[in-house]
Amino acid sequence: MSRVVKKRNAEASKKLILKNAIKLFSKKGYSSTSLDEISKVCDLNKAMIFYYYKSKQGLYEAVIVKILDEICDRVINENKNHEDPQEELNSFIKTFASFACSHPYLPSLLLRELSDSGAKIPKTLFVHMKKLYMLFIDIVKRGEEKGMFKDVVPMVIYFMIIGAINLLVTTKELRIKAYEADGLDTCATCDIDEISDYIVRKIKKMLKEQ
Repeated sequence: MSRVVKKRNAEASKKLILKNAIKLFSKKGYSSTSLDEISKVCDLNKAMIFYYYKSKQGLYEAVIVKILDEICDRVINENKNHEDPQEELNSFIKTFASFACSHPYLPSLLLRELSDSGAKIPKTLFVHMKKLYMLFIDIVKRGEEKGMFKDVVPMVIYFMIIGAINLLVTTKELRIKAYEADGLDTCATCDIDEISDYIVRKIKKMLKEQ
């Protein structure tokens, strides 16, 4: 009986650490978040973080895996409601946009890691990002087979979608300041639904053209 209780407590502690690490990394980034801070928020000894995740980098890796797996699961679950590749593409874009908006550190993390050859955890990042990319490839491939999409280079279109959403989410405050200071049209007042709807329309039109 004592073993069962210990195992349950260990699992709960791991989940608590991961939950709070996601919040702090999302809010402050990797460098500005300390294990002392995470342990304090969790009300746990810092040694427990080392025991479960080995290091700050190990915890950071677990955070990324958790977030990326969650977005993949959401896309898969949402697309179960659609059979038409065009509707699946629509769902893919809107689901990713909604998730990125509610997890604003994800776009920042992806942009930094993809642009940095010395990234802290590139192998983990690309392995889990591959899942999302493969989902996208499957959608456009079936769309091509049904004659709905034409002349598709999956990686280019994929980065147009993901890149646009990531940049729009990460630059929100900057775009608002530019609009308020100079009146520039920066889509400062656009919400994530407006942005994703616009991307959907433009990408669909592009994929239908020869």
